[in-house]
Amino acid sequence: MHTNRILVFSSSRTGNGGYLEMALPPIKNFLGIRALTIAFIPFASVDNDYEAYAALVRTAMSSLPYKIIAVQPEDAKATIEKVDVIMVGGGNTFKLLHDIYAFQLLDIIRDKVNKGTPYIGWSAGANITGPGIGTTNDMPVIAPKSFNALGLLPFQINPHYTNVKPAGHNGETRDQRLEEFMKMNPGLPIVALPEGTALQLEGNQLNFIGEKGAVLFYWDENDHAFKRDILPGEDLSFLL
Repeated sequence: MHTNRILVFSSSRTGNGGYLEMALPPIKNFLGIRALTIAFIPFASVDNDYEAYAALVRTAMSSLPYKIIAVQPEDAKATIEKVDVIMVGGGNTFKLLHDIYAFQLLDIIRDKVNKGTPYIGWSAGANITGPGIGTTNDMPVIAPKSFNALGLLPFQINPHYTNVKPAGHNGETRDQRLEEFMKMNPGLPIVALPEGTALQLEGNQLNFIGEKGAVLFYWDENDHAFKRDILPGEDLSFLL
């Protein structure tokens, strides 16, 4: 029986809302009201002021009964090993995965989550729960050792999803970029999450959270690529 508990958000904000404001109710529902200790992994930040990033998260979550510890490079392994929850913030996905490899954290995070430690992430922190980071929207500002990510979920995530194309803009739409990924990675689904939406995994149950829908890019039994809407509250356990 699977014990994985994962909650991943498309973004840290919705519209003009406050930082993590829309995430607080799902996080409280996910973790409960016990005084848990959370290891916050801030390595998606390119500023390297990890304590300042953690302070931002602490302030946003001050109404919840959790102790948040910033994971620092010098004691990253020890910090992650002793906490109740792993939380990974947004920023640049390439920087995040680069540092996770550099500090030899990939297996530690994966093993701890696979043994039941809750995982919470947003944006880049959501990206890395899939097999790889090929569906990130970020610039490759630094080269990680590999594009292979945690593989906690058997599909890709595309956060901050929107397919709006401004008038006169001649670059690819988001859908076109994701379709390119599908052509190069046949058989691997993508869940495209608009801002304000999330996925919650509880063992063998995967649910979509959001008042608006999302989009699933997937392959049928004949290896044909399709795109369809994900409805608010939909059960996505078939993707596991």
